[in-house]
Amino acid sequence: MNLFDLSQASADVRAASPAQVQLDEQGRLRHFLDIEGLPRSVLTEILDTADHFRGIGDAEVKKVPLLRGRTVANLFFENSTRTRATFELAAKRLSADVLNLDIKTSSAAKGESLMDTLVNLEAMQADAFVVRHGDSGAAHFIASQITPHVAIINAGDGRHAHPTQAMLDMLTIRRHKGEFAHLRVAIVGDILHSRVARSQIQALNTLGAAEVRVVAPQTLLPIGVETLGCQVFTELAAGLKDVDVVIMLRLQKERMDGALLPSESEYYRRYGLTRESLAHAHPDAVVMHPGPINRGVEIESAVADGPRSLILDQVTNGIAVRMAVLSMAVSGQMKARAERRGERSRGAGA
Repeated sequence: MNLFDLSQASADVRAASPAQVQLDEQGRLRHFLDIEGLPRSVLTEILDTADHFRGIGDAEVKKVPLLRGRTVANLFFENSTRTRATFELAAKRLSADVLNLDIKTSSAAKGESLMDTLVNLEAMQADAFVVRHGDSGAAHFIASQITPHVAIINAGDGRHAHPTQAMLDMLTIRRHKGEFAHLRVAIVGDILHSRVARSQIQALNTLGAAEVRVVAPQTLLPIGVETLGCQVFTELAAGLKDVDVVIMLRLQKERMDGALLPSESEYYRRYGLTRESLAHAHPDAVVMHPGPINRGVEIESAVADGPRSLILDQVTNGIAVRMAVLSMAVSGQMKARAERRGERSRGAGA
């Protein structure tokens, strides 16, 4: 079902930088589409805000009134469990009204274009769209061309970006390891198809990590990945040597067009994170995975469930980070709306 054709995007849209689209003239977040182009101060503000929200999960009443009276619409054109659930919980903990659009039973199934769906939802006075889409650049296009005055949050687009996953990973690292300046981080697995890896590399570099490594077989490394600011390793032992954080990635078999691996068992033998291979990392190294995990393919159960695993912490932190991003972007749009109203009033009175 082709709901969205990026060939509609104008040259101006493609030329607009992520920072131009995501931030207003005062540097306030109004959309969250990509890590690229955002300054360290904005990423740090997201982490600090999320750290504040982290405590709400432990409170007896897990709600704050920040988005009371606001509406958040979840628009997932791809399957999702953790991301969709944590976005919904995040919006509800901010006291927003939440609309989960079932794409399979919506008018999109009758042929309605994504553009028409979105402008109809905007007419219902939605304040934020959380969008997951299989086309890279979908969220950017929506924010630039379709509904610029609704906060657009990218929940994953094609192979391009998954910025909230990257930020919840950064929050997890910061809570367990402190600041980033002394950290060596290895990202291991299917780098080629991973929007998560791209966003993680950008976030780690923006936040000042000492070294970012990617570790994968040559067939699962995108051409020129080192230009993102990372060291490339094709041997697991060398890639893990003395690192402080190991982030494992899922093999995205649904995105593989051909035989990129000899077999899953051979992949696990060479790149699976086991107790033995983890011994190459720093003795205090922690283990992460964005999920869903394939046990016995990417990671040994004893490691995934072991004392150095932060995998479930990542899920918990996902709610806090998504609360932070939603509150900041909707707040940015509300302030912009108030400024536009003020300008119109002054214009009418002139």
